[in-house]
Amino acid sequence: MAKILIIDDEKSIRRALGEILEFENFEVDEAEDGLVGLEKAKAQAYDIIFCDIKMPKMDGMDVLTELQKEKVESPIIMISGHGNIETAVEAIKRGAFDFIEKPLDLNRILVTIRNAKDKQTLVEETKILKKTVQRFKGSSIIGETPEILKIKEMIAKVAPSDARVLITGENGTGKELVARSLHDNSGRKDEPFIEVNCPAIPSELIESELFGHEKGAFTSAVKQKKGKFELASGGTLFLDEIGDMSASAQAKVLRALQENTIQRVGGEKNISVSPRVIAATNKNLRKEIEEGNFREDLFHRLSVILLHVPSLNDRKSDIPLLADHFLTMVCAEHGIPRKKFTNDALEALKNTNWTGNIRELRNIIERMVILCDKEITGFDVNTFSNPRG
Repeated sequence: MAKILIIDDEKSIRRALGEILEFENFEVDEAEDGLVGLEKAKAQAYDIIFCDIKMPKMDGMDVLTELQKEKVESPIIMISGHGNIETAVEAIKRGAFDFIEKPLDLNRILVTIRNAKDKQTLVEETKILKKTVQRFKGSSIIGETPEILKIKEMIAKVAPSDARVLITGENGTGKELVARSLHDNSGRKDEPFIEVNCPAIPSELIESELFGHEKGAFTSAVKQKKGKFELASGGTLFLDEIGDMSASAQAKVLRALQENTIQRVGGEKNISVSPRVIAATNKNLRKEIEEGNFREDLFHRLSVILLHVPSLNDRKSDIPLLADHFLTMVCAEHGIPRKKFTNDALEALKNTNWTGNIRELRNIIERMVILCDKEITGFDVNTFSNPRG
């Protein structure tokens, strides 16, 4: 039952409005002046507040202002027998949900209450959605092993800065998740997160992809194009698997990091850029430097902060958490009622050799969700994690 507070110095108005609302199955509370009404509204939550404007001790507009300062979220409906357009506009500007003139019209009151309740429902749903989104953001890195807790701690320390970060780890360990968490917890979170998958771009196109090109710079350059450094300016540029970048591109990236400027391919103008650069690699860059495949000066530019993401085989106690997370996610994605793992299934997952790391774990769970019955057993894990061609 919705609870409504009526703040009005006229007892007859409180009684008449209260009887209407009680007849409509609302619970009603009353306050005879603005000060009493303010204290009641601060002390407990009401679904809706009706507040007169002209009252002794404290008028309704002051009550409205104080309620806004106190961040009272109840929709506030102002009522007055001396209202005009200016008063109504001022009330709405100060945060009132609506303004109703006296004598009060029953239909207008009920319509306004319905609209106010709809608004509150929307506000509550939005709160729940925000909490859900925040929970998924905060839990994007799943795990409680010391190695993962250390990574989370480093993210919390490093994210607010603009320091460059080099993330190392095997394929499929979640290096991109670490990069995204650094971005999402930084002051740049509302700006773009631009990802470049270095191995996926042909060496002859990598410079155009990173720095853009001018119209006519090469045969297929039919119009000017901004590169990833420009697009990520103000945000975060994630250079994934940078160990596979060509020597020519490495030199250009080093110059961009040193000078915070770039030149588009085919252009002569220096363009200022300011992305935060996060790089990742599955290679041992120190070994690559020794073999002449990676520039040492670029390595030092990128590795202000070093973060290593452990393999799944090195954090097997996190597998039940990861498995449950992926199970929930995959069932939701496919519109399948949530399934569950038996205890021997979880043990089998922990005993599997995960050469493909977290990416492989997710793929196998998706396969089992689609093909298995309501319960996923140890037999299922052993069968589907070792498929026969």
